[in-house]
Amino acid sequence: MSGLLLKLFVKNHENVEDPAVRTAYGNLSGGVGIFCNLLLFAAKLIIGTLSGSVSITADAVNNLSDASGSIVTLLGFRMASKPADEEHPYGHARMEYFSGLIVAVLILVIGLELGKSSVEKILHPEAVEFSAALVIVLVLSILVKLWMMAFNTRLGKKIDSTTLIATGADSRNDVISTTAVLISCIVGKLTGLKIDGYMGLVVALFILYSGVMIAKDTLDPLLGAAPDETLVGKITGELMDHPMVLGVHDLMIHDYGPGRQFASVHAEIDARTDVLDAHEVIDELERACMRKYNVCLTIHYDPVVTDNETLNQMKAKVAASVGEIDSRITIHDFRMVAGARHTNLIFDMVVPYDIKNRRAELRQQVTEKIQAGEEMQYHVIINFDDEAFNQK
Repeated sequence: MSGLLLKLFVKNHENVEDPAVRTAYGNLSGGVGIFCNLLLFAAKLIIGTLSGSVSITADAVNNLSDASGSIVTLLGFRMASKPADEEHPYGHARMEYFSGLIVAVLILVIGLELGKSSVEKILHPEAVEFSAALVIVLVLSILVKLWMMAFNTRLGKKIDSTTLIATGADSRNDVISTTAVLISCIVGKLTGLKIDGYMGLVVALFILYSGVMIAKDTLDPLLGAAPDETLVGKITGELMDHPMVLGVHDLMIHDYGPGRQFASVHAEIDARTDVLDAHEVIDELERACMRKYNVCLTIHYDPVVTDNETLNQMKAKVAASVGEIDSRITIHDFRMVAGARHTNLIFDMVVPYDIKNRRAELRQQVTEKIQAGEEMQYHVIINFDDEAFNQK
């Protein structure tokens, strides 16, 4: 069913890197959500009115509120697809993250309201109404919401959308809460036990936990989460595959929303390479990253001296020295400035997070190891780099 809907309503649905296709996925999810929730609303309202069941009618209103969540998803994707303008030169793609956050807030509100009503039922237990109409409506609701959960989760994973995954989680929560009501009805009918409040409280706690996790997932990219390791690996591999590129470091990726990512990186190229040739290679690599990964990449050219034997020997000694201190430490941008009385060794050092506060100690250790057995006086000048932007 999901595959059929994608074929019918999403043109080129396999090309998920295309922003237009991504928007179509969001539109489909929002439209399906509105249709299914309105369908459940109408069915429950009719059965609730005919049977005189207040609980079924109340659940119908709940489905009407669920439709509002689908409207948020639909609007979020529509607004995210707006092109860049004078006031927002990086586009509006982050609106998708905001819509996911709104869905998370709606989940939290539902969890709080369910928790409140559950506590009231625990303090003042009442027998749960049981009828054939109630069971039919609850089972229908569970089946529809199960399909919606699978549908939205599949779409969310396909385009890597926290908003659609959050929408799927919202449907999952509805399945759990409705199942809890159904179990309470059956247990109450068979045993007379009033467990509705306790079941509701357990479900409310689960929903609240789910809402917090979804909120975290949608807030992370807004706050500046670490870039996706797969994307980092692809960009690094793309650059390192070129024979002129000797090394890559300081790759920084800025996320302005799905399909709107900007990045900068340092690429090391032999200093003897003609500047125009190096510039042409850099341009080609930037275009390749935009074409293949939809990332607007800016490459900083780092000329590397490769034909100075003394420099190469000292670079190897420094690399070995930091490796003896901690095998996770790496260096780059190595330069050597010789003077009459001393020589400056200038380089960047990438250190893991758990030892980044030991900079003075590391500098002292590296200096002692380098100076050992050398007549020349060496001054070590280290720029400590962030591990997050330097993948080995």
